Amino acid sequence: MPSKSINNRQITVRLFGVLGAIFGLLGVAFGAFGAHGLEGRLTAEDLAIFETGVRYQMYHALALLLVTALWDRAERTGATQAGWAFIVGIVVFAGSLHLMVLTGAQWLGAITPLGGLAFLVGWVALAKSLFRARGG
Repeated sequence: MPSKSINNRQITVRLFGVLGAIFGLLGVAFGAFGAHGLEGRLTAEDLAIFETGVRYQMYHALALLLVTALWDRAERTGATQAGWAFIVGIVVFAGSLHLMVLTGAQWLGAITPLGGLAFLVGWVALAKSLFRARGG
């Protein structure tokens, strides 16, 4: 009888998939909120900042789902690094932009580039993972 135990890597790929879907869902919700709930309440500049956060959140929610789709083809250490980097990037980059606009806490703009750096690390890790992938 085959074992039904789930190992840490299976948990990781499932977590990445679930978080990718949740971040995508929230991206759609935040986008709708920005377009319908914030228009007229924010300056054009603040609305553009909010929309940038939404856009990058959506791109990287899809990137996280890409990691899960390529999981069996990729070298796992790099894929894991990519997934976590995309998660950190979404939370720090998009999160800081959303909060900065909604709360007026301009100091959050100082941490936004760290999220952008996490996105870059994620893309490099994903590329490295696919380059080093097993044959087949």
